[in-house]
Amino acid sequence: MQIGIVGLGRMGGNIAVRLTRFGHHVVVYDRDASAVEKTVERAEAGRATGASSLVDVVAQLSGPKKIVWSMLPAGDITEETIMSLAGLMGRGDIVIDGGNTYYKDDIRRAKVLAEKGIDYLDIGTSGGVWGLDRGYCMMYGGAREAADHIDPILAALAPGMGDIPRTPERDRDGLDPRAEQGYLYCGPAGSGHFVKMVHNGIEYGMMQAFAEGFDVMYRKDSPLLAEDERFSLNMADIAEVWRRGSVVSSWLLDLTAQALANNGELSKFSGEVSDSGEGRWTIEAAIEEAVPVPVMTAALFTRFRSRSGNTFAEKVLSAMRFGFGGHVESKG
Repeated sequence: MQIGIVGLGRMGGNIAVRLTRFGHHVVVYDRDASAVEKTVERAEAGRATGASSLVDVVAQLSGPKKIVWSMLPAGDITEETIMSLAGLMGRGDIVIDGGNTYYKDDIRRAKVLAEKGIDYLDIGTSGGVWGLDRGYCMMYGGAREAADHIDPILAALAPGMGDIPRTPERDRDGLDPRAEQGYLYCGPAGSGHFVKMVHNGIEYGMMQAFAEGFDVMYRKDSPLLAEDERFSLNMADIAEVWRRGSVVSSWLLDLTAQALANNGELSKFSGEVSDSGEGRWTIEAAIEEAVPVPVMTAALFTRFRSRSGNTFAEKVLSAMRFGFGGHVESKG
């Protein structure tokens, strides 16, 4: 298939390149012309062409349904891009937002585009900087017919079953087999980003639990403790042993172990931890539904506090964020 990719940052560029590896053709655009050039160079030969503008992207697409995937930060730049595409594309075409957009914005945009006969899909995309080789976990919503049309695109981006054992009873009626491949149709417009939003809220809580646990162990040799209760523990070795058969083994733990093996003090991280929005939106949704989410709320507030002074725990958080997403700490 042919698809336009707009936004060639940490994930957008890799999405474009991965699609070319699976035989798809991409037209790529970014405001940074060098990003376009680099993506075309990295793509499989002949399967990527650069564009100089959104108008150029749409002009280079052919076929009965033109497809454009926006992979930009949530906010004004995504809003402007989606609305510009709405004016450039026609009935039957498909616009995709694969960034971390607030799901209520998806619902609104889908209605606007539907008036023009354009289908809008929201795709919550997880995989970070590792997605190029590992594949991307995707949760998507919107018109079912449009979602089915782009299934070859999603199948190419998804990680597939890999070596993860099958979950017992997965073959019973009512369960979507694509979930085992790493991508899932969630429902109407907004549902994909809603599921991804909650995914990120859970991620906040998991990361915070690891960070606090390592901080407790890191400080076990504190002079505040009785001398015979002080232990000098090796964080890198503990992270590594937990990776091997422990019930808390996970990709987040893998990334923590990698960072600690490189530098046990995590001295290159300040511990000033940003939040990208999804954690806040998850808590807002929980308030609207009267659902208690104390773990995720505490994790979000800890990120706020980290910006005015931090501990080893926040350095662990920073290390994990850099590991999976290439997130670089702000410099103030």
